[in-house]
Amino acid sequence: MPYNAQGSSGSNFGPTNPALTDEVKGRIDALKTASTDMPKPVPVDLVTSSGSGLDPKISPVAAAYQIDRVAKARRLAPNAVAALVERYTTGRQFGVLGEPRVNVLQLNLALDAMKRG
Repeated sequence: MPYNAQGSSGSNFGPTNPALTDEVKGRIDALKTASTDMPKPVPVDLVTSSGSGLDPKISPVAAAYQIDRVAKARRLAPNAVAALVERYTTGRQFGVLGEPRVNVLQLNLALDAMKRG
């Protein structure tokens, strides 16, 4: 299937737009439906999107929030998934710029490799 660039865009909804509130509530409901035992509160980057709609990195909190669900879906031990999250977490650039983040692509490739290995 060819790449479709139309799928890569943000909503451009401002923080006071009711449509953004509805969108976020819908995403929270979807997370709750996916797993009723997920911890609270939901990390904001799991229910919002970037300006491009493409988020190759997420916060460590968002990754940790999903460890049990990912481990169950992939039939892996939660501590093994947590170790990979830690491995693919990078800190602030120069120790001060930006926020810590998890490279989702590298993490998923490592999870795939565990399944094969």
